[in-house]
Amino acid sequence: MFESLIGLVAIIALFVIISRQQSRIGLIERELGALRSLVLSGAVPPVAKATEQVAAEDKAAEAAPMVAGSADIAPPAAAEVLPIKAVAEAEAPTDEVAPGPWTKAEAAPRAEAPEKLAAKAAGKPDIETALGTRWAVWVGGIALALGGLFLVRYTIEAGIFGPEVRLAMAGLLGIALVAAGEFIRRTGFKVPVQGVAGAYIPAILTAAGAFILFGTVYAAHGIYGFIGPTVAFTLLGAIGIATIAAALVHGQALAGIGLVGAMATPALVASTAPNVWALFGYLAIVLAATGVIARMRDWKALMAAAFFGTGVWTILYMSDALAAKLAVILFIDAVTLAVLAFVWLASRGGAEPAKSGFDWPSIVPAVFVAFSALGLSVDSTFVAAGDALPGALVIVALVATALYRPRALPLLHAAGLVTVMIHLGIIPPTTIGSDFTRGNLGFDGLPVAAGNAFTLRIGIGLGLVFIGAGLWAARRFAASAQIRAACWAAWGVIAPLVILLALWLTYGNLDRDFAYASAAALMVVVFAAGGEWIARAEEPLHKGGLAVSFALAGAAVAGLLMLHMAFDSGWTTITLGAAAIVPALATRWRSYPALGWISVGAVIAVLGRVAFDPTIVGAEFLSTTPVFNWLLLGYGIPALAFGLAAWQLARTTDGRPRLAMEAATALFALLTIAMLVRHAMHGGVINSDAPTLAEQAIYTLIAIGAGAILVAIDRRSPSSVLRYGSMAAGVVSVAFVAIQHFLVLNPLFTDESTGRIPVFNLLFLAYLLPAIAAGGLALYARGKRPQWYSAMLALVAALLAFAYATLSVRRLFKGEFIGLWSGLGQLETYTYSALWLVIGVALLTAGVWLKSQVLRIASAVLIAVAVLKVFLFDMSELEGVLRALSFIGLGAVLIGIGLFYQRLLTRAAREKSEVT
Repeated sequence: MFESLIGLVAIIALFVIISRQQSRIGLIERELGALRSLVLSGAVPPVAKATEQVAAEDKAAEAAPMVAGSADIAPPAAAEVLPIKAVAEAEAPTDEVAPGPWTKAEAAPRAEAPEKLAAKAAGKPDIETALGTRWAVWVGGIALALGGLFLVRYTIEAGIFGPEVRLAMAGLLGIALVAAGEFIRRTGFKVPVQGVAGAYIPAILTAAGAFILFGTVYAAHGIYGFIGPTVAFTLLGAIGIATIAAALVHGQALAGIGLVGAMATPALVASTAPNVWALFGYLAIVLAATGVIARMRDWKALMAAAFFGTGVWTILYMSDALAAKLAVILFIDAVTLAVLAFVWLASRGGAEPAKSGFDWPSIVPAVFVAFSALGLSVDSTFVAAGDALPGALVIVALVATALYRPRALPLLHAAGLVTVMIHLGIIPPTTIGSDFTRGNLGFDGLPVAAGNAFTLRIGIGLGLVFIGAGLWAARRFAASAQIRAACWAAWGVIAPLVILLALWLTYGNLDRDFAYASAAALMVVVFAAGGEWIARAEEPLHKGGLAVSFALAGAAVAGLLMLHMAFDSGWTTITLGAAAIVPALATRWRSYPALGWISVGAVIAVLGRVAFDPTIVGAEFLSTTPVFNWLLLGYGIPALAFGLAAWQLARTTDGRPRLAMEAATALFALLTIAMLVRHAMHGGVINSDAPTLAEQAIYTLIAIGAGAILVAIDRRSPSSVLRYGSMAAGVVSVAFVAIQHFLVLNPLFTDESTGRIPVFNLLFLAYLLPAIAAGGLALYARGKRPQWYSAMLALVAALLAFAYATLSVRRLFKGEFIGLWSGLGQLETYTYSALWLVIGVALLTAGVWLKSQVLRIASAVLIAVAVLKVFLFDMSELEGVLRALSFIGLGAVLIGIGLFYQRLLTRAAREKSEVT
């Protein structure tokens, strides 16, 4: 009883508010009529005339039928607020404000009239306005809907009326609410305050009535069984469609309510013998009707929701693959695409503009239709029934629809992605089906390898469709919509290449297959010609934009596949490296930015191959002949090709690709020499064993030599790649020396044989030659590279010379093997002290002569070490004359150094005084 009382009170309050608003609007209209007569008589000042003009426009707007906009529920037009503003401006000089349903009838200060009052009416409503308009209306609508349900519940509990009477009363209440909403709308009702469009009373009354009607029909079928499933289905569908149609005058929110009810109707109506065609025919009608209404009002969210509901029903139907009918699936997919193309995206007054972006509601049908195509192509039940071809036709339909309606670009992406997933076997073998107990929905798919020759023909057909549509659409939009053109060009090359790769891996000969190589070669020609065709439609001509870049990149990847299909491992690496010259030469005729980067892509491909197989042809096929073997061809020819490509790019595009090709040239030149050295020193065997000191010494010499060559080339043709590459080579060589020569491979720690020849032995190769090379590079790089670089090399050269001299003394006393564990003799210990002092003096002399502070500091450090050795080690280890000679020699050297520095400073002071 209390619940019914609440509903009755809410209804009474609602009608009181409506009557007050109607009376106020009538008062305003009468005042505007009076102002109109004054203007026509010429008795109104200009300000009032302007006000009257605005009011006249409002009257014209009121005379037109009220139609809801794109807001949730009938958003008010700007003209709906103007009557209040017009009255405020007309009556401002009298310091009075016309009373309204949300304001007090009292005078306002002159400073606040008319601007602040008009802003208040047109801007943010006060609390009273919100309570009296928005909240009252919404609570009233909810109360009406709940009141109807509570009334039915009360009659059930009290046993006052039977089920037939209760349902009839509920239906009459729903019809009455719908009629009341229509009646209020036809009487010219408008939302009187801007910002409270959600309080559009006719729409809320209609929504409450539709809600009650839905519940009544469902109760008559599902609870009491008064009507059968066919009648219930028809009535519920009719109510849903009628509610959607009523949204044309009541707003998008009402359409959403109707759509939810229409999509839920098949689930609410149970049947022992369901008619699948009736179900999907009904869904097609709902989808088409929603499309028409959404198109008229441009309601994107409503259209996306309609596509979503239809797609969910389609996937649920396909989940029972054994009972699903192919014709039904194709029918609903065709209806979905037709509604999208011919209803929702139907152009107004001419062709569709090319620069209109993309339609985001198209994402929903793209996902669901592509999902159905995926199921038809990979599900074991569908594939066994021969549904792979219809699945491919659905993909073609997606591409065709995207081609016909350029704004439906998501359809292209969905079609391309599904094609890739099908042919690469991304979907794991599992029947499209649902297991709601575990909460998952998955596939039981067949990979391409389980197909047959028919799958081969389907793949060829899809590839041709993507190539033709992609290149044609890319040319069509090349000048007007570059991103759209790039998308078409991308899928025009990606999908065919993936299809070709999948078919080759499935049906081809992986060692050598000239049939697939011919197909790849044909793709190279088609994509290259397609890129040129697209470029001729660009603005400016031959710009080489994204679409052209994708086409040329597709030609490059097709060429890569062609080489792998036609040649064995060795020739593939060689020809792939040589192919880097082709795009570089093409820059003589076309300055497309992509050409240089394609050459860089060839470098990356060759690096990947040599990283996978450093022997180029396999260890078992690599001959033991030094130098003239596959390593020379596999590393040398790419190095030469990369150099020629860099030379060509420097004379045409001269951008970053040229720098990358120069770096690749230097890298592969070093790799060629290093691999040949390793091959020769290991007897023709390339393995993962650690290199010896002799081999490492050759690598160090190569790195130092590469640094010097790069410096020389950079002086003739300045390049940042050459500059930083030369310094990188120097740093690498220093790292080799510090880690390998001094620590890891030092014969003092490894006891490796130093050779039987006294001078030209391992120490000569590993220490003296690198010392000479590093010193020469430091001298050559002075003034051409940063100071720290030359200083680093000079210091390393000094340390290498020191190590060579020290280890040579050790070899003189110990012979071929100089391991540290063999101990030290007294004469050997004394010799080290004398040697270090001599080297220190030599470094000091060289530092003064070369004006190198680094060498002078190195000499000071070495002499300091010698001093420490004499006082700390020789004093305890040496005996007799050797101890005395050690100290005498040290003293003589130190006094000589002091005398030398005194004369040097005296000469410098004399030269300074002469200059001043």
